[in-house]
Amino acid sequence: MSYAIAGFGAVGQALARMFARKGIEVAVASRRQPEALAPQATVIGPTIVPKTLKDALEADIVLLAVPYGEHREVAKARANWKGKIVIDVTNSLDDLGGVPSSSVVARALPGAQLVKAFNHLPARVLAEDPAINGARRVVFLSSDHESASATVATLVERLGYAPVNLGKIAEGGQLVQARDGIWGPLIFQDLFKKVQ
Repeated sequence: MSYAIAGFGAVGQALARMFARKGIEVAVASRRQPEALAPQATVIGPTIVPKTLKDALEADIVLLAVPYGEHREVAKARANWKGKIVIDVTNSLDDLGGVPSSSVVARALPGAQLVKAFNHLPARVLAEDPAINGARRVVFLSSDHESASATVATLVERLGYAPVNLGKIAEGGQLVQARDGIWGPLIFQDLFKKVQ
């Protein structure tokens, strides 16, 4: 399984630190050329590999860590999203007519299996070690694709977190999305699950 992070700002770098902690290779890309990302990637760790956006999007699982409005730009960088798992890390307070932002993102990526995850925590928290005092930091998942959700849950565990599945995006997934300019009740909730 190959991984990529589209977006290398504060959130993208925090996600990269997750992979680096576990020694898992991940491609990182943004609008900038790979050479511009190399210095920060090197600081984070040797498993962080800068690539062009086009090349990074060849990965099996893509973490979408760009500002919400830029998801369309990422969508255009790949002709065919069929079979890709996209982890939507974006957030939006925009009025989307009551539609969850992840549903809007999913429409821009036809054929992709979208899973909402890692979006409820700020970048500084995502960059921290998820294991504290015998407990693991919770990451909420929601998706309309059960198999993709299971695959992402496995990745979340591998990265050291405790996945909590909220169900479909339009159902439990609403708890981690904004609506009418108000954050969902689980946004910014930093919760831990005791290791069994």
